[in-house]
Amino acid sequence: MEIIKTLGEFIIDQQLEYPDATGELTSLFSSIRLAAKILHREVNKAGLADITGAAGADNVQGEQQQKLDVYANERFKNALAQRGVVCGIASEEEEQFVRFEETRNLDGKYVVLIDPLDGSSNIDVNVSVGTIFSVFRRVSPLGSHVTQEDFLQPGNRQVAAGYVIYGSSTMLVYSTGNGVNGFTYDPTIGVFCLSHPNMKTPAGGTIYSINEGNYVHFPDGVKKYIKYCQEEDKSTQRPYSSRYIGSLVSDFHRNLIKGGIYLYPSTSRHPDGKLRLLYECNPMAFLIEQAGGKALAGVGKRILDIQPTELHQRCPLFVGSPDMVDKLEEFIKQHG
Repeated sequence: MEIIKTLGEFIIDQQLEYPDATGELTSLFSSIRLAAKILHREVNKAGLADITGAAGADNVQGEQQQKLDVYANERFKNALAQRGVVCGIASEEEEQFVRFEETRNLDGKYVVLIDPLDGSSNIDVNVSVGTIFSVFRRVSPLGSHVTQEDFLQPGNRQVAAGYVIYGSSTMLVYSTGNGVNGFTYDPTIGVFCLSHPNMKTPAGGTIYSINEGNYVHFPDGVKKYIKYCQEEDKSTQRPYSSRYIGSLVSDFHRNLIKGGIYLYPSTSRHPDGKLRLLYECNPMAFLIEQAGGKALAGVGKRILDIQPTELHQRCPLFVGSPDMVDKLEEFIKQHG
């Protein structure tokens, strides 16, 4: 008989391996798990309830907010505020960071940075979307109000990071710096069950993921790499397959499992790229490195070593199987 291990049981087992653990991080993950279940329910009602389409406002980046963006942001914010272990959050949907003012929250050890619903415009056409989160220990004193410096920490200081993907099944994938594990939600019993233990990305792959519609705006090194991916060479299994969903969580999740590279470079129109360092690049870089992959913003520029200066700072992202990222870096070195 197969033994099923739930997310809650797995977290408790992990906690037992650290005698000094106090349970706060376990409680934080319980908040994320609860909000993810609620969002799973709402995503699966898309088309039946009035939750699709634009909300009628733009977010801080000037992007049109979807109704589910707003809903997801509120659900995660409320869930994270309830346990007293988080002193504040920063969200892609909020212009400023959010302080949790309750007395119990002032003593919270952690801050959470979150993209509540990545790829939300895909909801209307029934394509997978996700939630991305990142956890840091605060640097401000316990008992005080959270400050912006708590959020502007390099990614190498992350305590944990992960994502939830709402697709053909709902999965939660996370790491606390000791490998990557994936849990699939079983709606019949209402729990996440360990389905992908100790996830490792293949060293190489045959998939490249990039919005080739922007090809004319890409740097020369990226253009040359794309042409390399398209050339026929049976010894390296080329041409590679081009797979681009337009939802970072979905593209990343596929490449993590099957092997591949995701590229969102700077362009002539967006010289700093379009992805957010704190809400997208840092957590995905943390996960891929824990799974044996690489994440760069350019030649020799490790994502996790970047010192943030703004809450909504943008950054190029090249992430995936290590051999593929290395090959891309060669092209960028040679061609710029």
